[in-house]
Amino acid sequence: MSKIATRKSFGKALEELGDKYPEVVCLDADLSKSTQSQLFAKKYPDRFFEMGIQEANMIGCATGMAFAGKIPFICSFSAFLTGRYDQIRISVGYADANVKLIGTHSGVGIGEDGYSQMGLEDLALMRTLPNMVVLQPADDKETREMIEWAINHKGPVYFRLTRHGLKEMNMDKFEKPGIYPQLKEGEKIAFLASGGLLEYAFDAAKNLQNSGKINPAVYNANCANPLDNAFMSMLAENYQEFVVFEDHTVTGGIGSAISEWMSEFAVTPKRVRRYGVMNVYGESGTPEDLYKKHGFTTEAICEYAQKNLI
Repeated sequence: MSKIATRKSFGKALEELGDKYPEVVCLDADLSKSTQSQLFAKKYPDRFFEMGIQEANMIGCATGMAFAGKIPFICSFSAFLTGRYDQIRISVGYADANVKLIGTHSGVGIGEDGYSQMGLEDLALMRTLPNMVVLQPADDKETREMIEWAINHKGPVYFRLTRHGLKEMNMDKFEKPGIYPQLKEGEKIAFLASGGLLEYAFDAAKNLQNSGKINPAVYNANCANPLDNAFMSMLAENYQEFVVFEDHTVTGGIGSAISEWMSEFAVTPKRVRRYGVMNVYGESGTPEDLYKKHGFTTEAICEYAQKNLI
């Protein structure tokens, strides 16, 4: 089965849902071909607004549309969109505007475009806003389900989407943020992986189980905010140690969110290891080479587990 980039899944989903939800509008900052909002633009030209390279203005316009009863989706690369954090913080977050923010080209997986266009800090920013739901779908099906969920959710939502294709992971239907789907049962250790790393963490866990040394459970860490307290308490009760895998800086990402919850709310806190971009800037290279450099492969995860978890 071919892999599908979640930016493409978003574009197709919004195009298909446009008839069902006529109040949906879409705004883009001169990147509609890259973000795939062009699909919505072609089908609903009267509901699409090309704002040019003016992300801050796009955010303000979308806020106004939201308060006029529309459901605006605003699109750009995650690095550029969250680069306008001050506008998002006040116009969308503080105002509790019903705006959906689509940040594409996240992580080192974008490849040759390099660090200037890599969203590596976006989760650290967006999850600090109290009412901002922060989602990172792991495949085509989950992206489509999350988009429709977001349309029906009253309040701001941030999506972290990929340029590169992701493998279909055959998960149950997305129902609620903060409850991670389980892909594999296991004992003592749980792998919590998001986006492009879920496939490799899952394969590594199966290989480790087959080796007979450890048997990690695997969950899709598809949400950075909010975390569900009951679900997190269940994880803390059932596992002795966690490893959080993400194509994002280890500072402030999902691993940090889980570490913070564990240290403050768990009855018996468990160790959380963060596995991501290790406090370095990104660089240009093929997605495959960059994933290999940062240890985002099945083989590298198995080596890490054998060194640190066994």
